[in-house]
Parts: sequence; structure tokens; C-alpha cells
Amino acid sequence: MHTENLHFTPIDNPRLNHLCGALDENIRQIETACEVSIARRGHEFRVNGSTSKSVSLALEALDHFYQLASKPIDLDTIQLGLLELSKKTSNPQTQMENGPVLRTRRNDLRGRTPRQVSYLQAIQDHDITFGIGPAGTGKTYLAVASAVDALERDLVKRLVLVRPAVEAGEKLGFLPGDLAQKVDPYLRPIYDALYDLMGFDKVARLLERGSIEIAPLAFMRGRTLNHAFAILDEAQNTTPEQMKMFLTRIGFGSKAVITGDVTQIDLARHQKSGLVEAQVVLTDIRGIAMHYFNSEDVVRHPLVQKIVDAYDQHQARKPEANAHAN
Repeated sequence: MHTENLHFTPIDNPRLNHLCGALDENIRQIETACEVSIARRGHEFRVNGSTSKSVSLALEALDHFYQLASKPIDLDTIQLGLLELSKKTSNPQTQMENGPVLRTRRNDLRGRTPRQVSYLQAIQDHDITFGIGPAGTGKTYLAVASAVDALERDLVKRLVLVRPAVEAGEKLGFLPGDLAQKVDPYLRPIYDALYDLMGFDKVARLLERGSIEIAPLAFMRGRTLNHAFAILDEAQNTTPEQMKMFLTRIGFGSKAVITGDVTQIDLARHQKSGLVEAQVVLTDIRGIAMHYFNSEDVVRHPLVQKIVDAYDQHQARKPEANAHAN
């Protein structure tokens, strides 16, 4: 067990209260993310952890948030700050400055991990980019942000945002409305990203004018997308035929981003994923970028990264268990 002490002087009680949060919620977040226990007595903090690395990270987090505590710190700032501290590189500031700058309503939008920065760069440098990795790594959000940026800069005339309407355990027939209304819940994550990046009113106007189109994959057959930025989300749930169909829709002056998580395939067991096949078929084609994320790139609640890692470790143990059983 490793123990370190930290105290802040001169004593500033309002700043200490902002650091700790209501009912010490901020301290609890730091404990969970760093896997330590923190005891506080006035302006003194005692940090206990199983490794010196976890204790050092917790001390760095306490000092970092204390510098921000001139006003109350919300939970989002704590969780995002913990993620960035855990992913900190040898020269993160230089990496941030060299990353692409996107023109959206979110002035602070940037890649928050090295792979996110290179993903944004790959989208700008290639006509077709695949973003493959676990949930929470920003695949879809950054793709939509890149599309909004291209529209704002008049690099494209419209955005076409597509998802396969695959039933993930629920049946579409039980949902009310026509086909478009039935698949609307499947497209909700894309709407949410657009509203965050452009604002509700502007998105509504562009949808009405046809400058933004959000549609299920089945509606793409037979079309050609010229001067468009097309995004295929949840691509692990496409068949090889659907993937080929989408990729061959790309016309002149267009870009496409295909995102998916090959560990969350909802297709029937006998069906092969178009995203899995595309990784093999298209890997050597110039102009197509294959970009991979892992759990280190998760930018959600700090527990999400641990959940992804736990499932990966469980999957890795399965072949060993089967081998012993045989």
C-alpha cells in the first residue's frame, strides 16, 4: 500500500469546497477513476492506493482541480479532466495545437486523445475513412463534427447521415408509425450530435431545405451522392452487400466516413458483417484510411473504459476456457 499526503496553503475554504463538491462527490469521482482512497481533514488530503502510479495520478488530479476551483466545478469537468490526465502524453499541448480545428458551435471541440487527433486528420486527408473501435471513443461524434465543419466551409453541399435499421433484440413491427417513424429512434444519436454541434433551430432549417438528410441505409440504394459528406454509423450491422452498396454511392466531390464497433454486431448469427469484411477487402486501397480506436480513447464516464477493458479480457479468456474444456 502506498500513501502520500497533500495540503493546500494558504487555506482557502471556498476553493476547497468547490474542489470537493457537494457531499464530496468530486473526491469520490477521483477515487473511482484512480482506484485510490482519499481522506480529507481541513486542507490536508491523504491518498492511499495499491500502486505509486495510482497515488501520483490522484495527487495530480487534486492539484489540477484545485487550480480550477475558483468557482464550482461541475461533474462533466471532473470526469473529462480525469480522462485527459490519465491519457496525458509527453507533450499534449503541441499535439493539440497541431490537430485539426473544426468550425462548429462547440469552440472547444478537438481530439482529446492522440488517436482522435489522427482520426480527424485522416478524415480531412482521405475521401473514405473507416473509424473502428469500442463505444465512447468519439467515432460518430467526431465524424459528424467533421461533416458539419465541411458544410460550414462550403466544401460540400449537403450532409447525408445513415444508419442500418437493424433490430437489436426488439422488433420494428411493434413500434408505431410508418417506416420512417419506426427507424427514427435508431437515428437519434446522429440527431443529438447535430443539435449539439449546430443548434436545434439551424439543424431544423437545414433538414427542411434538404441540406442535411438523415436516413436508414435501405433508402440509399440506387442513389449517387455528389458534393456530399456521407456518414454510415453502426456499420458493423451492415451485410457485405449493403456495405458495397453504400461505398459505391460516393460521387464527385464527396467524402464518406464509416464508423462501427465489431464487438457489438446485432446481425443474425449466420450473417457476416460488412464492416469486418471491408477491413480485409479495402485495406490496401490508396485513398481509404482504416483508423482503429481502443479503450484508451474512451471519452465518457471514467468507468466506461474499465467496462470495455473488462469485456475484452473476458473475451480473451474464452478461447482458453474452451481449450481446457476440450
